[in-house]
Amino acid sequence: MNTDEMLEKITEMGLLYGPKLIGAILVWIVGGWIIKIIGSVFKSALTKAGTDPSLMPFLTGIVNGLLKVMLVITVLGMLGIEMTSFIAILGAAGLAVGLAMSGTLQNFAGGVMILIFKPFKVGDVIDAQGYVGSVSQIQIFNTILKTPDNKTIIIPNGGLSTASMTNYSTEPKRRVDWTIGVAYGDDLDKAREVIQRLCDADDRILKDPAVFIAVSALADSSVNFTVRAWVNAPDYWAVFFEMNEKVYKTFGNEGLNIPFPQMDVHLHKDA
Repeated sequence: MNTDEMLEKITEMGLLYGPKLIGAILVWIVGGWIIKIIGSVFKSALTKAGTDPSLMPFLTGIVNGLLKVMLVITVLGMLGIEMTSFIAILGAAGLAVGLAMSGTLQNFAGGVMILIFKPFKVGDVIDAQGYVGSVSQIQIFNTILKTPDNKTIIIPNGGLSTASMTNYSTEPKRRVDWTIGVAYGDDLDKAREVIQRLCDADDRILKDPAVFIAVSALADSSVNFTVRAWVNAPDYWAVFFEMNEKVYKTFGNEGLNIPFPQMDVHLHKDA
């Protein structure tokens, strides 16, 4: 092939592929610019919606990644590259990776759902997956709890987002319940008056709703009172434990008896 033929071939290829190459380059530049704008708009929308800051990089990264994959496929198609086989291979690879990482992806999806819908937040006390503790961290794959005895519990977000969960910190007020037993034969009116007096003397117990005191059961060895009082959530455990001690000490001073299970053993001597 001489020089003239080579120049003619190059010119022919330039005329054939030049417009496609220029168009692909323009699409790549404009597409990259549009992706940046979409990413900025999406991030602003997440910020206005109050999305958790730890979730925003993941969501914006997913959106940007998907848009860039679409842009690459479009550019390669403009250059005349057959994309059917490429898309099939990409789909098969994605399926294989998805199956291999099904548990991880489930935890990721659970973390996204938790951060979006916020069934709990850092600092809340929750009961989930058989553990009770204060939420220390909400990560994208796991949630970290601190138990009252300072253990660290790591719970995968997949199960946490789909199973039942109790949040003790959602409401500002909580109800404290006690079951207080008195002996058969004791003065029930006096017992009720003593319990009411102890509740009224504790400033942490709210006056509205009023304290509820009623006989709830005639048990085997005691007459049981059910006592229900409302407190501010941070005061729950302090009021609960201190009231038990106050009842025990005051009942003794007031001549009221707190019964406990007893067994009588009778010995019979053979004749």
